Amino acid sequence: MRALLLAAGLGTRLQPLTNFLPKCLVPINGRPLLDYWIENLLAQGVDEILINTHYRATLVADYIDQSSWDRRVVLVHEEHLLGTAGTALANRDFFRNEPFLIAHADNLTRFDCAEFIDAHRRRPVDAALTMMLFETGDPRSCGIVDLDEKGLVQAFHEKVENPPGNLANAAVYIVEPSVVGFMAALGKSEIDFSTEIIPHFVGRISTFLNSAYHRDIGTIKSWTDAQQDFGMPPALPQNARAWEKLIASVGSDLPELMANLTIK
Repeated sequence: MRALLLAAGLGTRLQPLTNFLPKCLVPINGRPLLDYWIENLLAQGVDEILINTHYRATLVADYIDQSSWDRRVVLVHEEHLLGTAGTALANRDFFRNEPFLIAHADNLTRFDCAEFIDAHRRRPVDAALTMMLFETGDPRSCGIVDLDEKGLVQAFHEKVENPPGNLANAAVYIVEPSVVGFMAALGKSEIDFSTEIIPHFVGRISTFLNSAYHRDIGTIKSWTDAQQDFGMPPALPQNARAWEKLIASVGSDLPELMANLTIK
């Protein structure tokens, strides 16, 4: 299986960190999110990964080029953002008309990818994709789902005042080629997965519950909270050196900034 990691976001809510780094390279306890994602996927059933870039793309390219992942990761630069589904459509040949995983690389999650892939293979016959779920402590800030007895999504409630539960969309999916076919049928290049793809497939979305850990690293508070509650494993030596080199290249102010933000 191949995977798409979406890494082109501007990360404005993570300023001032993203004044220096793209959101996907923001570190958790000294290790960038992107490195953690790549290691987990490649170790658990994913063969190759496509990563889209936009903001501070040269930093992502430099990091991957110096890392141990360079032979199994392909970067594609978007001068103009295509949206979370538009990127998948524009690069459909990479996925070889096979099921593939798509995830937002600015989230922090711990899950068994092989188990996720197996759950997709065992999905109800009429399901076109599998959505990862997690139990959130703040349902009003998330997209909450209603499920039927088969675990299929029957309704989706995006950041509503009185959500009907706490099972939230983790923005990690495994999709069938038919989903990309639907994207193509829309006849446009810029497509959003959440607002244009998910609503169409309600009733045909299988689910997988991640009961280990999931956090959207979207704000400084969520970033600092993750420093406390996520046991980030150490990076491979080559990747640790690549990270140290990247940090040195962006200037001496960043380490002090990260230390001050963590203390606050």
